[in-house]
Amino acid sequence: MATVRDSSNHSGSAIYGLGFIGALVYFIQMATSFWIGVLGFFKAIFWPAFLVYYLLEFLQK
Repeated sequence: MATVRDSSNHSGSAIYGLGFIGALVYFIQMATSFWIGVLGFFKAIFWPAFLVYYLLEFLQK
């Protein structure tokens, strides 16, 4: 029996992945200590949430 595969477009995952790598490189380069680098790692994971939050805050004004 053939397996049914989801043929939907996964370009959002690729964009998030590239954004994660870019944000990670940026935050690690700007880190002045190890713990700031660790914080930068978590910021890189959650950057879309910050982006949406500040965008909605800007649009509300």
